[in-house]
Amino acid sequence: MDRFIALLVFLGMASTVIAQAPADATQPAKEAPKEVAKEAPKKLTVAHLELKGGYSEGTEGVGLFSEAVESLGDILQRLKKASTDDTLEAVVLHIESPHIGWAKLNEIRVAISKIRQKGRKVYAWLESADTKDYLLASACDQIVIPESGMLMLPGLRAEISFYKNLFDMLSIQPEMLRVGEFKSAAEPYSRSEMSPAFREEMEAIIDDYYRQIVEMVATSRKLTEDQVKAIIDTGLFSAEDAKKAGLIDHVAYEDHIVATIKGDRKEVEVKLSKGYGKKKIDTDFSGFAGMAKMMNMLMGVEPSTAKSTKPKIAVISAVGPIMSGASRADFFGDESMGSTTMIKAIRQARDDASVKAVVLRVDSPGGSALASDLMWHELETLEGKKPFVVSMGDTAASGGYYIAMGADRIFAEPGTLTGSIGVVGGKLALDKFYAKVGITTSVVQKGKNAGVLSTTKPWTDAERDAMQKMMNDIYAQFTKKAATGRKMDYEKLEKMARGRVYTGSQALKLGLVDELGTLDEAIAYAKKAAGLDPESKTDRLNLPKPVSPFEALFGPIDPAARVGANLAKAWLDRLPSEFAAQLRSLEVYDLLAREKVLTVMPYRLLVK
Repeated sequence: MDRFIALLVFLGMASTVIAQAPADATQPAKEAPKEVAKEAPKKLTVAHLELKGGYSEGTEGVGLFSEAVESLGDILQRLKKASTDDTLEAVVLHIESPHIGWAKLNEIRVAISKIRQKGRKVYAWLESADTKDYLLASACDQIVIPESGMLMLPGLRAEISFYKNLFDMLSIQPEMLRVGEFKSAAEPYSRSEMSPAFREEMEAIIDDYYRQIVEMVATSRKLTEDQVKAIIDTGLFSAEDAKKAGLIDHVAYEDHIVATIKGDRKEVEVKLSKGYGKKKIDTDFSGFAGMAKMMNMLMGVEPSTAKSTKPKIAVISAVGPIMSGASRADFFGDESMGSTTMIKAIRQARDDASVKAVVLRVDSPGGSALASDLMWHELETLEGKKPFVVSMGDTAASGGYYIAMGADRIFAEPGTLTGSIGVVGGKLALDKFYAKVGITTSVVQKGKNAGVLSTTKPWTDAERDAMQKMMNDIYAQFTKKAATGRKMDYEKLEKMARGRVYTGSQALKLGLVDELGTLDEAIAYAKKAAGLDPESKTDRLNLPKPVSPFEALFGPIDPAARVGANLAKAWLDRLPSEFAAQLRSLEVYDLLAREKVLTVMPYRLLVK
């Protein structure tokens, strides 16, 4: 029985095998079809950059904390990287109201256009926007604002505050002299309203900025100039109204941009590269090695690099008010340009055989007439030795123009404020104010004009005449050197001088500058002027050497003074911006206390 059962089981198994066998037993059995592997989704990399902050013009700092603050050079380098990075599908710019002037605005717009020229789309994301935010965004392919956002294009308005009535209340007597009817630096302290010349000058500047805004928006958004002017007269737009007017492309949130880039390609994965191209800050200070690294960073010790044999273009940053001596922090913690520091940098560039040309990047309203002249003279020593080219930033006026006027070629941005070829000087007479608070002053003097520098008594007629003569002489020097540098008839130059301020576009028409262009274009010109192959590789030597964190904390000025400056700056930062600006405008007194004759721009102009 057991054998019978086993036989049935065997026969059953055999029948099963026969049933599963192929019809043609001589053919090999076919393999079971393999499962097809799913194709991995394609990844698209999108660069994401934030535009915010002030973007300083100066040489990039070294050491501790320096990498945390982006300079103009930093953001332009990141945008340049995006234009040459073939792995990128697109670029998203999150524009967060950067505090920039008209020159920086143009530099960034040009950098955006170069990304688009490489075929990459650039998207602008704004939560809300004012005029400058929008002008940056209009350089992009598409603009996105959320439905709760606003777009404000209200036009331009200049407001100038005058302090004469305040001084009258305090019995303070401002003694101000000038050369040139447009040299209006003294007006806020000696008048209660604009002079006709001052108003004429301001109207011309505002008109030119308005023209630039209309042209930029019309060209970027494919609108007529009349349409843009009507838009500006409307001024304030909700996101929906802005889209209807053709000013933006999408009323949506930032994630809508990713969906737009992806489109109908469901299999595509979009990778947003946040902080694209931004320097990584090494904050690992653990252990002995970390402590040594921190000390090196604090002292500004740069990492050693292999010595380059490439030719160099020296880019000298001339940033801030001009003063005699070393560059330092002023009362409000802002950096000033010292003649001693700048002269050292110019000599370094001149005497370095590997430096083939010099580019001076100017962003300065001027300051000391003496310091400006000393720097101008040192730059003149480059003549016949190396090409000398100037690139003007937001402001290159008065002393800022003085140091630039001897260049082989001057580049300005369309919105640069320049010119202001004039002289101003003065003091505050505090004798009556002192009397109000119970302070009296006795005087003993020898010399007819001994009181010319006194801060108590007003000038006598003789002292005023002596001061005016000195200022007339300085003005004559300024205008004659400007005429020589610009290869212009003196009478023609002098008519354009007289302290008047111009935009870069206006200065080009008058012959005060040679070309409108960016810093990169000025460097390219310098390279060509030096006889270098435009396609050859060169290094850039940034001068003057940036101040290390150690020097910033302990020198070159008295540490107690620096602490006071930082406290004052912190206090001002807590005040409403407009009120803080009023207080900052009084810094001219500090200038006058140290430098009796100034070639300084007549006003601090902030156009919104």
